[in-house]
Amino acid sequence: MPFAPTEPVGPRQDQSQRRRVSTDQRILAAAGELQRELTYDGLRAAEAKGSKGGRRPAIPADKTADVRTAYLENRSIAALARDHGVSRGATRTAVADLMPDHTATEEDAPAPELPVTLGMPGKVADFLRLIDLEPAERAALDHGVPAVPAQRKARREYETRVGTLVPPGP
Repeated sequence: MPFAPTEPVGPRQDQSQRRRVSTDQRILAAAGELQRELTYDGLRAAEAKGSKGGRRPAIPADKTADVRTAYLENRSIAALARDHGVSRGATRTAVADLMPDHTATEEDAPAPELPVTLGMPGKVADFLRLIDLEPAERAALDHGVPAVPAQRKARREYETRVGTLVPPGP
């Protein structure tokens, strides 16, 4: 008895599977979009109601003042965590703005200027050494950082490219 497949074999089978997959993908995409919309609607409703999302702090609001006062009295983070039965990370979160590396910023205060370090490849650096620059620009160029091997290789590559572009001088 000859073999009679119930589903198409060959290129027709591939097309039907592709259609089926793309339909499945469309259904999943629609379900994901619906779920996303419901999530956003719920978040907006909670925000309008005044609810705050996220996990509750490990240290309750009524104990936070005690923890902060004890921290200002030079108690260690580990000791405070032990006393209140929470992790050191939770204690750090409660006193984060009191820690020495935290700096309070004013809203209208200008951002501090960061130091500028310029690293110039070969011919550009030579050119900048020869021309007259403002003192601040000269100081920025003089504060270069030593090149690591990868930077030296990049510089060689750059010099090779620039060298092939510049015609040889007399």
